[in-house]
Amino acid sequence: MCGIAGVLSTDGAAGERSQLEAMATTLHHRGPDERGYFVDGPVGFAHTRLSIIDLSSGQQPMSNRDGSVWLCYNGEVFNYLELKKELLDAGRRFATTSDTEVVLQLYEEHGDAFLSRMNGQFALAIWDQKRQRLLCARDRLGIRPLYYALPAGLFVFGSEVKALFAHPAVHRAIDPLGLDEIFSFWCTHAPRTAYEGVHDLPPGCYLTVEKGTVSVRK
Repeated sequence: MCGIAGVLSTDGAAGERSQLEAMATTLHHRGPDERGYFVDGPVGFAHTRLSIIDLSSGQQPMSNRDGSVWLCYNGEVFNYLELKKELLDAGRRFATTSDTEVVLQLYEEHGDAFLSRMNGQFALAIWDQKRQRLLCARDRLGIRPLYYALPAGLFVFGSEVKALFAHPAVHRAIDPLGLDEIFSFWCTHAPRTAYEGVHDLPPGCYLTVEKGTVSVRK
């Protein structure tokens, strides 16, 4: 288990690194081994790591060779060794033995279709610098969580709702309809949560943020 969080601004810089640090602090219990940050113009990522695979060189956020694609990832891809072999056969080379780098290169090789090739449990965010596009995705069963909010001019996401609340632009308020779902069904139904303005990315879905437009697809 790791923790991911981030901010994308649609009208300027992503904000202070101190805001990302505050978000990461709320996720320390998910990844006590290491923290990593990435800030590039309108986007910022924070990652708290629980080291399991490739303890020495699997740090995140992780970039491709030329720094044009960045990945912030929480999860486990069960077929990553098979996928890595396919990528090696296609001529790709790896700098680490982590499954994180496999996910990163899989996106480079297949674009958005990379998700259909992954068997596992995961929540992730990919910043494609050349396209100026953010992609967030969640595994088919929704084992790994991913929440997001859309305060004015921002897209804020995290593994837990409290990471979003650590950002000063995200306000705290109960959603009465979400609360009603908890009392009726014992849980909320994605994308609704118990908090006003906070959304739960549904299982088996991914979203993109491009030119200020958020699109959710199965």
